[in-house]
Amino acid sequence: MEQNQGFDDRKAMKNSVLSKYERAKIKVASIRGFYYHSIVFIFINLMLFILRHKFTFILINKSALGNPEFLEWIDWNVFGTTIVWGIILAIHGIRVLGEFSLRVRIWEERQIQKYMNSNSN
Repeated sequence: MEQNQGFDDRKAMKNSVLSKYERAKIKVASIRGFYYHSIVFIFINLMLFILRHKFTFILINKSALGNPEFLEWIDWNVFGTTIVWGIILAIHGIRVLGEFSLRVRIWEERQIQKYMNSNSN
């Protein structure tokens, strides 16, 4: 019976190690996903700004549309897309990197306690 108990303990320990590994793998994949999201955000928004100026130039030069409100509509869409997507990206970053900021706060508290204890001597 004890022999089976030792086997079960090793199996449980192996499963906990695997689950830690799997959790770490998921965490790294989430951070990588956030970085990809950031790169796509920067690239797409740069393209939007560049194309906005080119599109505005074409419309003004060719007078394709005589409605000046259309140019404002383009600006609102470009800036609105950047703002809304930026908010979503910030939420994504907080969700993914939030644990990192928690660790930083814990580290700061330890440093404060360390310096308070060293100054009290």
